[in-house]
Amino acid sequence: MSELPAHPPEENSRLIDHLLEMRTRLLRSLIVFGIVAAAMLPFANKIYGYLAQPLLDRLPEGGKLIAIDVASPFFVPLKLVLVVAVLICVPWFLYQAWAFVAPGLYQREKRMAKPILVSAVALFYLGCAFAYFLVLPTVFGFMAKTTPEGVSMMTDINHYLDFTLVIFLAFGLCFEVPVALVILVVLGLVTPAQLREWRGYAIVGIFAVAAVLTPPDVLSQLLLAFPMMALYELGILAGSWLKPKNSQVTDTLG
Repeated sequence: MSELPAHPPEENSRLIDHLLEMRTRLLRSLIVFGIVAAAMLPFANKIYGYLAQPLLDRLPEGGKLIAIDVASPFFVPLKLVLVVAVLICVPWFLYQAWAFVAPGLYQREKRMAKPILVSAVALFYLGCAFAYFLVLPTVFGFMAKTTPEGVSMMTDINHYLDFTLVIFLAFGLCFEVPVALVILVVLGLVTPAQLREWRGYAIVGIFAVAAVLTPPDVLSQLLLAFPMMALYELGILAGSWLKPKNSQVTDTLG
């Protein structure tokens, strides 16, 4: 029975070097995350108060948030601090990932990946800011006005946090539409011309997504649908600018 060929020592050495570098990158990410979270921990209650302000401003006079669970006043602000620390550290996490994979990329791939990564992070933050400053006040204003007479609107702090995090995640991801379209165009899976042809289907899909992700009022759905339609058009323009040269022939023939 023949023995399996052994890997050359050079390949084993390179593999070990890659694993050590990956461990170093992960440790650096965790250390920075721990520092940021620890620095914000003394301000956990203030951070939660800032998050709750869009609802508190629209509650009836004397309205407050409540804590159903005994440990909620401690653990809920702590959970929020950890989430905020992750959001703050996202650029650092991506930098560590980029520093690990960049040596194996071609120069053209590096030139295209950098703006895509920066745009993805910026658009996600923009989506979260849009949700906080415009969507949440609108949603809570609608809910406060539609509360039945005789019913006190008192929300649990944990349920409120979960609700707002879902809204932030939904809007942050929806604002990634231009990045997703650019990646599809760059990979040659679609062309800008095809995206223009599918605009009608995209609008229907956008309104369907908005209906699922937002509360059941028309205004909230429009607040998500209109930006997504604008971002779809932005993705087409960016894809037209970055599309591979060989796709120009395809567009012409199509």
